[in-house]
Amino acid sequence: MAKPIPAIFFGHGNPMNALLSNEYTTSWTAIGAGMPRPKAVLAISAHWYVPGTFVTAMPAPRTIHDFGGFPPELYRVEYPAPGDPELANRIANLLAPISARASLQWGLDHGTWSVLRHVFAEADIPVLQLSIDKTRPPIFHYEAGKRLAPLRDEGVLIIGSGNIVHNLHAYAWGGHPVEPLDWALRFEQKARDLLIAGDDESLINYETLGRDAMLSVPTPEHYLPLLYVIALRREGEHTSFPVEGFDGGSVSMLAVKIE
Repeated sequence: MAKPIPAIFFGHGNPMNALLSNEYTTSWTAIGAGMPRPKAVLAISAHWYVPGTFVTAMPAPRTIHDFGGFPPELYRVEYPAPGDPELANRIANLLAPISARASLQWGLDHGTWSVLRHVFAEADIPVLQLSIDKTRPPIFHYEAGKRLAPLRDEGVLIIGSGNIVHNLHAYAWGGHPVEPLDWALRFEQKARDLLIAGDDESLINYETLGRDAMLSVPTPEHYLPLLYVIALRREGEHTSFPVEGFDGGSVSMLAVKIE
């Protein structure tokens, strides 16, 4: 049996990363170059956080510019990857008994395309998105991820896009480099330790991990994509961190690769 395709959580950070060449985007490019070409990509992005479970099912998903206050050139970026309605139906069937409805309205938000623009720059691989149901607890998202596991054997790259530490209230908006905040560093290290130990239960129940966790994950949408990815880990697989660093002192750019 062929080795399953990896699963990856990306810390996507600032939308401007779509246009920049920096340590993060260079590493994203290297990730794409260093893995087998997937049949398709299924992305779980922090920025499709809605009541209900939906999967994009259009043949040509639009590029969504879901942000404000950025330079005009960022709004001109297009990521014209095709969709795959047949795969959307397969995903909905795998998620049952969760009711995953087809969406013809959404598309690809910046949590997806700002990363994939570097990972697969040609935009010639079909890309779908799965929404995060904001009404459900963390264990729901972990279990949903488990149901998607067969896709890895079918050549579908499943990615989560968010940030393990994401606190914009504490973010240094001035643009100058700052040191990561102490609580952000501690929680990221705790998450790393739990990932290496395979302690999924503690990662699911992150709200029990104390004050550092509450400061690092003040709202769940950027953290929950991680749970989809770790749910895909199989016995004997390796967990690595191909991208590291902090942006603005309070946003972790850590990537987590399962293979």
